[in-house]
Formats: sequence, C-alpha cells, structure tokens
Amino acid sequence: MTEEVQRHSVHTLVFRSLKRSHDMFLSNQGLLPPVDDTAENTRKVVKARDCYGMVFDDVKKMQAMKHLREAEAGPNPPPPGTSEVESAPAGEGAVVPYTDTSLMNRNQQGSNQNQITNIVKRAPTMPKPKWHAPWKLYRVIAGHLGWVRCVAVEPGNEVIRHYHGHLSAVYSLALHPTIDVLLTAGRDSTARVWDMRTKANIHTLTGHTHTVSTVIAQASEPQIITGSHDSTVRLWDLAAGKSICTLTNHKKSVRDVVFHPNLNMFASGSPDNIKQWKCPDGKFIQNLSGHNAIINCLAVNPEGVLVSGGDNGTLHFWDWRTGYNFQRLQAPVQPGSMDSEAGVFSMVFDNSGSRLITTEADKTIKIYKEDDTATEETHPINWKPDILKRRKF
Repeated sequence: MTEEVQRHSVHTLVFRSLKRSHDMFLSNQGLLPPVDDTAENTRKVVKARDCYGMVFDDVKKMQAMKHLREAEAGPNPPPPGTSEVESAPAGEGAVVPYTDTSLMNRNQQGSNQNQITNIVKRAPTMPKPKWHAPWKLYRVIAGHLGWVRCVAVEPGNEVIRHYHGHLSAVYSLALHPTIDVLLTAGRDSTARVWDMRTKANIHTLTGHTHTVSTVIAQASEPQIITGSHDSTVRLWDLAAGKSICTLTNHKKSVRDVVFHPNLNMFASGSPDNIKQWKCPDGKFIQNLSGHNAIINCLAVNPEGVLVSGGDNGTLHFWDWRTGYNFQRLQAPVQPGSMDSEAGVFSMVFDNSGSRLITTEADKTIKIYKEDDTATEETHPINWKPDILKRRKF
C-alpha cells in the first residue's frame, strides 16, 4: 500500500526552503573575506578624485599662491626686546638694562623696509564711486496680450524685436559675435551650439543638473558662459565643447549672466546677491548685495552702469567698479494691470548705452534714459568711506 504524500501550501514550502538556506549559511555568516587595504584605499582615492577633483586643484592653487605671497613678503621681524644683547649670558642676580635696538637695526638695513610696512597694514577702504546721472522712465510701449519675456536690439540701433516664450522650452538665446554660431539653453539642463549655415548641432554642453536659464557668448575665452537653476555658473571651451570650470559660489538659482562691454569681466545674478567675476578663469571679484528679490535679468553699459531687474518690479542701478547702489526704482504698473504684474523679465541697453529697454509682466516694454537735468550737486553721492568687507564667497 503506497503511502500518500502529504500536501503543503506554497507558503509552508517557501518557509521551509528559507529555513534550510538559513541553516546552511548561518555557520559562515561571520567568516567574511578579509578587506584588501590597498584596493580599498585605491577605490577611495579614485572616487574622491572623480567627485572632487576640481576642488583639490583649487586648494592646491590657493596653497601655492599663499606660499608665493609669504615668500614675497619675507620673514616676519622679531618682536621688540629679542636682540642679541638680551641673549648674552648674565648672572642670576645681575640687573640687565633693557635696550631695544631691533628697530634701529632694521632702519639701517634698506632691505628690511618692506617688513616694517607689512607690520602695520591699513584696512582697505572702498574707493569713491563714480557719479552717474539718475535714470527715469522715458516711454512705455503697450499692445502685447501677454507677458513680454525677452527683447533684442537690431545692430543698426533702430528696430526692437521681441519674442514671447518658446514652446520648445528654450530659455535663452545668444549669437557668437565673430562666427556663425547660435547658442541655446533650455529646460533640459543643457546648452546647445548650432551652426547657422548648416543648422547642425555642433555641441551639446552637458553638466548642469537643472534648467539652464541663461547663456552668453564673447570672442575671447571663455567664449561661452551659462547660468543655471542648480546655483552654478559654468565656463565652456567652445572648440572642445567641454566645461572649463564650475563656479559654485551662489547659493540660489542663477537666472542671468552678463558681460561687461569693455572690461574682461562678467556678472551673475541670483536671489542671494549679484557677483562679479574676472575672465578667463572665473576669479571672484566682489558681491553686490541689497537687491532683495528674485533677480531675473542684468544689463551693463560702457559707462559702468549695471542694472538688475527683480521679479517684484524693482530696478537697482549700480556702479560697476565699486558696487555702489546709486539708485532704486519701482517700475510703474500699466493702468488696468494688477500690482502683482510688476515683474521685470528682461532688459538690454541699446547700442549707444543711453537707453535701457525692459520687458515686464504688465504686457509692456518700457524705455528708460538718464535725467538730463540732474547734476552732481542736485543728486549727490551718498557715500561713506567705510572699511571694505568683501565676502570670500
């Protein structure tokens, strides 16, 4: 008589299989293979170099510059009272007169004059800013049925062309000044380089992790600079299509970047502050703080007037060299629009630098110009030579 096989549920069979596997490997659970220290250290070094290679390079450069400055400054002078007279042996109860000859010896040596000047370092003060005439609203151009997001000036300085949004999620356009290249930046976290003659996509500049909100181009290096909502500014090599360096000083999204028309410098705008940089390596110059708004756009003219436009409709005018905020304006809202539609989306100076053209959320284009009747006596500079306190980042 055959013995009937006892039937079990699938749950019971799976549980028994797990128990057998557990019993089999339980004895070897603590017998892990030894860790290879060499391989582990190599893995850590490779990973650190891959993730923080540029940071390591910057640290080495800063250390090299520090050593170079220390070598140029020379050794620190000895403190008063540590001359050779005091180091001579004397009896325990002898009274040694105090004779400070260290300053006399240093004065006799012409090579140590720089050391004396290095002892007393005066705190740097802000230079007096250049006077700029205040700006006023000159003309309002109405007729749009929606937000005016961007504006461009025709090379002949006669025609204003405007573009209202893009269905392809392109946030910024730029033309290279010397070659037939078009640059675009968009919501796909990339910037693209196009050949205008063949319409071919030459390079796709990848590296940003969020929307690339602005792209600008110039003839000298770096030829391309982008700003992104990932709070970084990147400098690009146009020929290779690769990033030269990444500026991570901003703490919030960067919405606009602008070149100075004469100096080899550029500025970037973010809700935390406006920062000035020097080309070609992106050296940080100074912060321009005080525009407490989401900064959508920047513009600068050859006279050194930097203008920042905020999402709340405010315009701040700065002296480029000193960072002095000499004027603040609130853009008037067009009659019939809500007060919340007082945002400034984009701005540009005309080719003469005497007219500022802005596009705003109240569906208008506004043109500003300098007040011809203003003088340095009627609008003096409210400047105090305070001690210059520049942030390191």
